[in-house]
Amino acid sequence: MSDGIIAYAQTVGELLSTIVKEEEAAVGRAARLMADTIATDNLIHVIGTGGHSNMGAYEMFCRAGGLRATNAILDPGTLLSHGTRRSSLIERTPGYGVAVMEAYDVKDGALIIVNAYGINAMTIDVALEARKRGLPTIGVTSREFSEQVPSDHPARHPSGKNLCDNVDIHVDCHMPYGDAVVSLEGMEAKVAPVSTLVNSFVLNLLVIRTCEHMLAGGVVPPVWISSNVSGADKINEALNARYPRERFDFM
Repeated sequence: MSDGIIAYAQTVGELLSTIVKEEEAAVGRAARLMADTIATDNLIHVIGTGGHSNMGAYEMFCRAGGLRATNAILDPGTLLSHGTRRSSLIERTPGYGVAVMEAYDVKDGALIIVNAYGINAMTIDVALEARKRGLPTIGVTSREFSEQVPSDHPARHPSGKNLCDNVDIHVDCHMPYGDAVVSLEGMEAKVAPVSTLVNSFVLNLLVIRTCEHMLAGGVVPPVWISSNVSGADKINEALNARYPRERFDFM
């Protein structure tokens, strides 16, 4: 393997180890909230507030080994399939996140906000609107990154707030400043980002710990089985009956 590939593998491994070591308490608190939310027959809403952050919502929704009691808010505005420039402009538009919360009728349960950068207008608007609506929030984001972005950076919410300071529970994904982590001789820019990997890792830690909490309370968690596994359709259909489609499709 090349030096760049080895460096990337080592860096990712170190980041995942750091998350396991330093975020245990936060993961535990977040998972307790999620388990209690499911126990009261409410949904875990999850939103990736911008571009590639949407993959966090995808990771939580209709996923093998994932929780069925999840509502992924996949608003078309920031989906990269509708254009990268459009996505960037939308996520920087003040007020847009509030409109998304209203459109998807997010008014109960708990909300996971996934955005490793944690500074854009949509991210902060969603966090503040959730607080206004009385929804408990979990933020998956990097404090290191957000605190290094200048207060007047054009990507920031007008308030200059950071997601990590405006959620009830912050689980740090430990993405380093700049996201990309591999330096190659002959070029200034780094390659190989880590945000999607660390975000997904944190989200799956939350799922694991939530299931452990539920099992400790004598409740079998509502978990998807891969539809490519024999007998999975019958199990998943039973979950669909428990969580009707209408509770997930708001558009």
